[in-house]
Amino acid sequence: MPVGRPQPNMREPTSGSSRPTSTAPDAARAVASLVDSHGPRLHALALRLCRHRADAEDMVQDVFLQALRKWHTFRGESDPGTWLYTIAARTCKARTRRKGGIDKRQVPMSQLMPWSETTVMEAAAAPEGREDPAEKKEALARVQEQIARLPEHLRLPLVLKEVLGMSVEDAAAALGLEENTIKTRLHRARLALRKAMTAKASRVSAPAPIYEKQVCLDLLKAKMEAMDRGGIAAGQRVPQAEVCARCRAVFRELDMVQDACSQMGQGDMPAPLRAKILDALRTREDTERASGPRRGRRPVRAHR
Repeated sequence: MPVGRPQPNMREPTSGSSRPTSTAPDAARAVASLVDSHGPRLHALALRLCRHRADAEDMVQDVFLQALRKWHTFRGESDPGTWLYTIAARTCKARTRRKGGIDKRQVPMSQLMPWSETTVMEAAAAPEGREDPAEKKEALARVQEQIARLPEHLRLPLVLKEVLGMSVEDAAAALGLEENTIKTRLHRARLALRKAMTAKASRVSAPAPIYEKQVCLDLLKAKMEAMDRGGIAAGQRVPQAEVCARCRAVFRELDMVQDACSQMGQGDMPAPLRAKILDALRTREDTERASGPRRGRRPVRAHR
């Protein structure tokens, strides 16, 4: 997973906070500095959440403008990246509702489970380090293409957790959901992406299972829970002595899904978009400075 993942405190300040208001010049400078430090990953997030590049760029600009308006709610001890990603997630949900509601279509879980399959990916069955590089590259590309086709309620948690490296706890806070709900959606999204990735891949006969089906299901649950706790290294923390060759191949397919997601968090922000955002921040700052301090403003109270 990407280096330097955020580990924030998601709480917002109480009414006694001494953080500057959004009209203060240092607020504009602080938010402008976030454009370079977090803009590229925020842009990567927007590209995965929005179906069109123009919508993604609009969303990134809107997030930074919201950050300027809400700067007085940000606690300095929390990570600004996750604060921005939380704003982005809520912006995306609002955009989706405006465009006709959240797509909650479901593929039956029974169709996503691997145990009825008689083949596995050749790249997953090959000895570690001896996979066909071209086949593996194509598989990762299929995962990245399919993420945009996931229904919104599955795509948002997956992008926050696997693309941006947020913890399950922080993703739940960002989306206003229970942690168990996030985990359920992550598990379904990973299995859906694995299904799509393997559908067009070179395949070989799956090794025969050596355990009862329930044992394999328990091992898959342990694998998913390990992936929930961290990156690929953590996801491999399933007792290997207890994993048969068939389960091991399936787990490697899941690792490839996670690896493809983590690579999507990397990238650069287009220079024209960066300039447009900085110009919008300056314009907003000038407008607020010209309008003067707001009178009768109520103190901001903590909310979760």
